[in-house]
Amino acid sequence: MRLNDQVKFIRRNMKKNKMRVFMTVLATTMGCAFLIVLASVGFGVHQSITKEMTDYQILTELRVHGKEVGGEFSGIKEDDIEKLKKLDQVSAVVSRVHVYGNLSAEVDGILTQTNTILTNMEEEMKANFELSEGRVPQSKNEIIVGSHFAKGLLTEEQIKQQQLFYEKGEGELPSGYTGDLLGKELTFTMTKEVEGNFTTEQLQFTIVGISKLPSRDWMEDRALYISNEYNQEILTNTTVMEEELEHRKRHPFDEVKVYAASLNEIEDLSKSLKDDGYHVYSISDELKGINLFFTALKAGLIFVGTITVIIASIGIFNTMTMAVTERTQDIGIMKAIGGCPSFIRKMFLLECAFIGILGSIIGVIISYVISWAANFIIPLILEAVTDSGPIDFTFSAIPPSLVLIAASISIGVAILSGLRPAVKATNINVLSALRREV
Repeated sequence: MRLNDQVKFIRRNMKKNKMRVFMTVLATTMGCAFLIVLASVGFGVHQSITKEMTDYQILTELRVHGKEVGGEFSGIKEDDIEKLKKLDQVSAVVSRVHVYGNLSAEVDGILTQTNTILTNMEEEMKANFELSEGRVPQSKNEIIVGSHFAKGLLTEEQIKQQQLFYEKGEGELPSGYTGDLLGKELTFTMTKEVEGNFTTEQLQFTIVGISKLPSRDWMEDRALYISNEYNQEILTNTTVMEEELEHRKRHPFDEVKVYAASLNEIEDLSKSLKDDGYHVYSISDELKGINLFFTALKAGLIFVGTITVIIASIGIFNTMTMAVTERTQDIGIMKAIGGCPSFIRKMFLLECAFIGILGSIIGVIISYVISWAANFIIPLILEAVTDSGPIDFTFSAIPPSLVLIAASISIGVAILSGLRPAVKATNINVLSALRREV
């Protein structure tokens, strides 16, 4: 019998009891949909957490906090930086010094207190430091300002407006400097107090770039990014305590980041640095642990969902057992005219597979609808209950791999549940079947 005829034969048999077949397909659909929706929670939360972590830190970035020297912890020094730059897997080494103290910046006669980051501009650009406007500094007196630097430039009237807002809740927060900062001259003032006497030094810079907005809404970048060629001059004119100067000698950099040339090399680079005694933190190392946890969680959820599919398969077993009983005479006739047992078994297994495929297709469609509804409705509820801003979180995600797994399980379980009735059909005695009353 041709395949087309076999399909027609199966459809004709299934139409003999539509309600029973419908209920069986419905049970398979519910089992498949439950499996997918349950596991999609694991996939969705995993996806959201991974996105949250990778948005905050670049995957090829390694943070070096120090190293072990003679059993003692030591800061990263200039010779370490040069050594790191020479490694083949390294594309850039960014070393920053954060300067705090009585520092102010003045643009167009408007003053603001500021924090300063001394860094190597060339390495920053190699590490893909992103600008929202402007260009890369090309000389030591050219600087980049943070994306929120203009918000700190307040006139006296705006300062009073700001105080009124914070103290009495009246009015609105001032927006700060609204002009174009690019090309503006900035006067950087360093004030140092020694034994009650104040000394002031000034540097002149030109703003040539504005950094890109931070990846998080709650983060603000008001820093000045100044070339590290000013390290000595700025630190000398701002540092007062001898202890701090001594600390600077042992830990000259506050932040050291090493960037691997590619994602494939991050693991080897991390291992190599750790073997050399460096204290290294990598988002990739943390993601490994998270991936392992979520892989176990997703496997557990799929296992629980599979139990539902197995329960649904009881319906298929009953349906096929009853079908064999009802078609006993038909089976007897088929065997009498030469139908081989393998063909009869194949017909029943194909019928089971058809139920499994139909239930899986409908189950997948329903799962996508539920997943979309969950991602749309749950954030709205949470925003209303917590009175917070927009919630960007994926609660349910259905990758193609999950659809394949769920469909394979559903169809496989459907075929297995029909195996016993199919074998029973092949063992029917021809004479007994033909004597059976219709």
